[in-house]
Amino acid sequence: MSTLLEARYRAVLRLLPAYYRREREEEMVETYLWDVDRETQEQSRPTLGEVASVLALAVRSRLGAGAAPRRYAVLGSAVRLFALFAVLLQAASAVVDRVLGLTWASTRGGSQWEMFTDGFTGHGVWSGVGAVAQWFLPLLWTVAYFALLRDHRRLAQVSALVAALPTLWPLADLLALDFAPSDSAYVGAAAVLAWSSAVALCAAHHRDAPPATLPAGAPGLVFAACCVLMGGSVVALPGGVDTVWALITGYLVTSLAWLVYRLRGGSRAPAPGEAAALAALGLLLLAVRVTAVYPWLDMLPGALRVGVLAQAAALVALTAALAVVSGRDLLGRVSRGT
Repeated sequence: MSTLLEARYRAVLRLLPAYYRREREEEMVETYLWDVDRETQEQSRPTLGEVASVLALAVRSRLGAGAAPRRYAVLGSAVRLFALFAVLLQAASAVVDRVLGLTWASTRGGSQWEMFTDGFTGHGVWSGVGAVAQWFLPLLWTVAYFALLRDHRRLAQVSALVAALPTLWPLADLLALDFAPSDSAYVGAAAVLAWSSAVALCAAHHRDAPPATLPAGAPGLVFAACCVLMGGSVVALPGGVDTVWALITGYLVTSLAWLVYRLRGGSRAPAPGEAAALAALGLLLLAVRVTAVYPWLDMLPGALRVGVLAQAAALVALTAALAVVSGRDLLGRVSRGT
């Protein structure tokens, strides 16, 4: 007859997927109860540390790799690729934004440089510290990207989490206000993008997962190409762009190149979940694109208005195409039993 503690352990273990419980549940229960006498078992419950470890194991086993059942292996691969692609784009965007901002401020005369430095020094100590953090911390997306591809997973995870922190400060400002500013939807969408990227990296690139690899190209060359592409897209429009123009352009060009290569029958077999990862990232970026421009659409110059609307339309079309390719991949793997 089972004890109360055993029943509680088994309830916690139901967090694990069925395939894992079939293989390990009895062994795990025996380990938990090994040195606990029966009387104590009727009065105890699992510790918070044990519940947390089972929860972490549940995430790892569902975002599986290698010996995991096919659906868990595909899901794990898709989430790992989503994290890699999202971190790459945000890393390149952060670098380009700061390089172009510094270039503009330092080459347009003393008044522009004064305006730039005033953002860090002209509003008190704590505001200055916050401004410095918001300027520098997003550069840690770059650290996360290269650390991940060099298989320094813990460094990549910590860097991504810290890089996402600045997106929380505008949310805190919103909570302190009695009204909803026009950019509140964009603030939320940007936070969802950053934190979904960081959480996906932490959850899917666990210790049992294979090392992260790019679908094509060396990490440094791919990063440099993204930076050149994003920077060029900004410089090519002298009339000005909004804060997410370069990020969206980088996604559109790279995803379209991947899709054309795939449809033309490229020699490289795609990793499981590549199309799904790109489609999921496209949906998040579509939300960022729409929320960033919608409140100001009537006030934008004509060329920029056309540009951002074209970006939104391209995101819709490309994400839909990637979703179709992803569905065909999944059906094909089911039919082959892989």
